[in-house]
Amino acid sequence: MEAKDKTIKNFQVHAKDTGSADVQIALLTERINSLSEHLQKNLKDHSSRRGLLIMVSQRRKLLDYLHNTDNGRYVAVTKKLKLRR
Repeated sequence: MEAKDKTIKNFQVHAKDTGSADVQIALLTERINSLSEHLQKNLKDHSSRRGLLIMVSQRRKLLDYLHNTDNGRYVAVTKKLKLRR
């Protein structure tokens, strides 16, 4: 729970922000990274793999939305999360 709060504080746009695209992308990235580690150890966990693909798709949609609406925030989020190289 502390890690989630820390992530929210790092990416929030204003003081009471918990649901902006920036925060949602950061939280999804955190979950994707932890689930990826799990799947490297548990190769036959197909239900978790499906959940991972759904999360990746949701993050992609949010990134596309942010890219179309506010390119500056998009660039800042991708740099902070090291999503683009």
